[in-house]
Amino acid sequence: MTTHESIEFDVLFVGAGPANLAGAIRLMQLAEEKGQELEVAIIDKGAQIGSHAISGAVMNPVAIAELFPDYLQQGFPVEQTVRGDGFFFLTGNRHFKMPFVPRQMHNTGFPIVSLSQVCRWLGEKAEALGINIFPGFDGKEILLADDGRTVTGVRTGDKGLDKAGKPKPNFEPGIDLLAKVTVLGEGARGSLMKSLAQRLPIRSGRLPELFETGIKEVIQLPEDHFFTHSPFNDIHTLGFPLDLNTPGGGFIYEMAENRITLGFLVALGYENPALDLYDTFMRFKGHPLVQSIIQGGKVVEQGARAVSTGGWYSMPRLAVDGALFTGNAAAMHSTPAIKGIHLAMKSGMLAAETILDALAAGQSDRQALDRYSQRLADSWAGEELGEGRNFAQALAKRGPIKWIHLAAQYVTQGKGLIDRLSAVDDATTLKRLAGNPMAVEKTELPKDDPAMVDKLTGVYLSGTLHREDQPSHIQIHDQRVCVEKCYPVYGCPCTRFCPGDVYEMETNKDGSGITGIKLNFTNCLHCKTCDIKDPFHNVTWTCPEGGEGPNYKRA
Repeated sequence: MTTHESIEFDVLFVGAGPANLAGAIRLMQLAEEKGQELEVAIIDKGAQIGSHAISGAVMNPVAIAELFPDYLQQGFPVEQTVRGDGFFFLTGNRHFKMPFVPRQMHNTGFPIVSLSQVCRWLGEKAEALGINIFPGFDGKEILLADDGRTVTGVRTGDKGLDKAGKPKPNFEPGIDLLAKVTVLGEGARGSLMKSLAQRLPIRSGRLPELFETGIKEVIQLPEDHFFTHSPFNDIHTLGFPLDLNTPGGGFIYEMAENRITLGFLVALGYENPALDLYDTFMRFKGHPLVQSIIQGGKVVEQGARAVSTGGWYSMPRLAVDGALFTGNAAAMHSTPAIKGIHLAMKSGMLAAETILDALAAGQSDRQALDRYSQRLADSWAGEELGEGRNFAQALAKRGPIKWIHLAAQYVTQGKGLIDRLSAVDDATTLKRLAGNPMAVEKTELPKDDPAMVDKLTGVYLSGTLHREDQPSHIQIHDQRVCVEKCYPVYGCPCTRFCPGDVYEMETNKDGSGITGIKLNFTNCLHCKTCDIKDPFHNVTWTCPEGGEGPNYKRA
């Protein structure tokens, strides 16, 4: 039996994204103001702080300005400042400027940032305040007290296991990190949040979460490229290559040093099992408008992630005995604005205020921590989440009713025709595949164009590394489901919705069907799309050995 060393803290933050980094910093700021001493720790599965952080990103600076009023003077990493918003509708070969930009997407004056750089900067600020930061440590298991409902901390994953899960000579058992309060901020579809929801009723009475998956690149452009002089350095698109019933769209933002960040998001409630997320991204990049911008460029970084977009009515209960939930792990995202960093940061800061009050009173039960929910509702973040509370649900509707709902919500500040508009689980929306599953067409990429790279090159450009002789962190529970149910009905959509080429069909000798799905888990980008979209819930994503996965630098 493995013995696990334990370390105790006052507060443990799991995940070093903007929510938990801002929360830990705010907690120490408040503790210093009140003369309290706290032992605070942050763990993150990435090898370095920021290495797993990826986003657009145009950032509303309201939260960082609260945390550090002189953030610019302190060297906050800004790539560019938005000088104009471009909003375009794309057809197959043309583009049309939309007659107006929705108010939620007015970004002029906002900073364009690299989220990985922002997280590294926040990590440095946190360390300067005496916060213990442990990159390369994944939260593998939620620890509960004997009562079965009080969170007491997390156990980190074992290191040094072979493919069969047996210890190697360099084996290091996981550590039990114990805390009076644990803050889960793992990002969308966090594995600890998912397991906790199976043990405690944190999602009782809530709408299903809705997700989008985005693929993003950083592209180096030639010197003095015309885009750097364009009146729009913040571009969003609708339409091609998606139909009007499938929510999603593209973005292009100017960065420093003649670089742009470019990406495409697809809502995971899509119905067509033949839809290939990476192929959709390539078709977007092949549009004449996009080609006019990226021509002569070179992809220098690529990555992918899922985003929880369902908003207010899909958020879980935000507190349980001993724990709070922050950021996109708790579905905090403004889908109308296509932003979430500022909301994540504010959620962490409000959690910090609640935690300090609770610890001062010697309490860490749900009643004390649940004040966080009211703080959020009463804040500007709650107001913004309220305005977008039915938006993703409206986008998921089909036909003219979608646009009627959206127009009504725009006029009524989010209420719309029906407040608490219904939603369904993204895993349930696929229709039966028409035609031969082996004959799904892919876009042919131009040869020798460094601005257009294939999927495996994208994995390489993400810096993704996993030790091959370890247990797979992705589990297919029953290969018979893949062969007998998923392939005949949907054609194994995992081979198309995964942006990292993790899933590969193994075919019969005569090509009439498949014998199973091969897992190339070392290609995994940690986007967790498979865990969300698999129609039979036959796939489970868990954290690999700590420190592995992508290594984003400018994403």
